[in-house]
Amino acid sequence: MAVLTASQAPGAVSAQAAEPARKAAPAEHGPSVSGDTPYHTGLPPLRTRKNGSAPGALGGGALPASVFAAYRRAEEELARSAPGCRLRWQLLAGIGQVESGQAWGGRVTPHGTTVTPILGPRLTGGAFAVVPDTDGGAYDLDAVYDRAVGPMQFIPSTWVRWGADGNGDGRRDPNNVYDAALAAGRYLCAGGRDLSHPADLDRAILGYNHSDAYLRTVKAWYAYYLIGHRVVPDASENFRSDRPKPSRPKRPKPSPTTPSDDRKPGPGPSRTPSTPPASPSPSPSPTADLPKASHTPPVPVPEPTLTLPVGGVLPDAGPLTIGNG
Repeated sequence: MAVLTASQAPGAVSAQAAEPARKAAPAEHGPSVSGDTPYHTGLPPLRTRKNGSAPGALGGGALPASVFAAYRRAEEELARSAPGCRLRWQLLAGIGQVESGQAWGGRVTPHGTTVTPILGPRLTGGAFAVVPDTDGGAYDLDAVYDRAVGPMQFIPSTWVRWGADGNGDGRRDPNNVYDAALAAGRYLCAGGRDLSHPADLDRAILGYNHSDAYLRTVKAWYAYYLIGHRVVPDASENFRSDRPKPSRPKRPKPSPTTPSDDRKPGPGPSRTPSTPPASPSPSPSPTADLPKASHTPPVPVPEPTLTLPVGGVLPDAGPLTIGNG
């Protein structure tokens, strides 16, 4: 993952913006949802009337179609199951941007599963939390230490608790953006939180990553998406359009050009049979050959035998054998 250290984010935020984060309610005890793994610290681009609608990189805030649909579906589901939470899909988009750059720019299958697994670093301590393996490598492919998994970066132990089936396929897959978005929404709404209240909102975000800088970065993207958004095709669609390129080796089809050349000599011999029907009497043709052989046996007979092969037989036979090879 292309991520930056969390310590680089505060420099872009004013002291007044940082102060509320210090007073925010503390997160729940225990490991965070993501295990405090590194995250994208880039802040949203500035909006201008001239450049606001211009296309830009995915890092500039564009939402891939499948990822956007997953956030909206999670919002709709939680509006039914937890209406007092008041979760807005823009909050999920802010977390998804910071955690995985919107599933690596929408590299997902038509069902929403990432084309390749998105795995955070091994949680061995140091800059990260120490989280020994809890799933036998079933989710994170690591049987020694846990790693954050999927577009919303759940560590296996938190996925076991909050995992959800967001696309209705009967499975709870942290690598599926629909499942992961609904699971993130369930966590953010846990404990009767009302995300329209600043204290509950801060507590929910800090539960994802115990970092004030993380809180400020997510809230910056949250505010950005509340103002507006731009939906783009999934990145996987571009990859599919590239896949037919291997079919280009089928260009050996220029072989029909050689048969077209063969067809040219074809009409030639056809013309020769056309001349005999012009003279329906077959006798003059053999008689013409016989008297020629009888009148001038030494000179004229060898001359046509030499001119026939040179004129069209040998050169045409050469390309034919090459075409067959």
